[in-house]
Amino acid sequence: MNFSLIVEIVLTLLLAATLVYCAILERRLSALRKNQDGFKDTITELNEAIVTASTSMRMLKSSVAGAAETLDDRLSRARNLSDELALLTNSGERIAQRIERGAPQSSSMSDRPRTPSATPSVLASRLDALKPAMGPALGNVR
Repeated sequence: MNFSLIVEIVLTLLLAATLVYCAILERRLSALRKNQDGFKDTITELNEAIVTASTSMRMLKSSVAGAAETLDDRLSRARNLSDELALLTNSGERIAQRIERGAPQSSSMSDRPRTPSATPSVLASRLDALKPAMGPALGNVR
């Protein structure tokens, strides 16, 4: 056998192996291209989800801001009502102390004449005098 014939046979075998490898490589590349289209779809869906989430976050922030403002208003009104209630309580305690000081100390109340500071008409006038300071907290008290 001739040396050139051996070289040609080896080259033919190597060429055949290269053709087989190219066929395998082409199949893998075509599968990768198919998957690339799937990746594009996935990325598009992911972008849409991000846009939707961003819109939802903006709406949530505006809702939270509105709720915070409402809560601040209610808290402010509650503090004002609490202050007003404390004022009413203190006023009531002062009136009760004045009534106690003006009431007779003995057990025989029928023997002593009623003092003018403890009569119902005087108490009603005192209550009427307190109504403007107490505002709407009294409501329909007479």
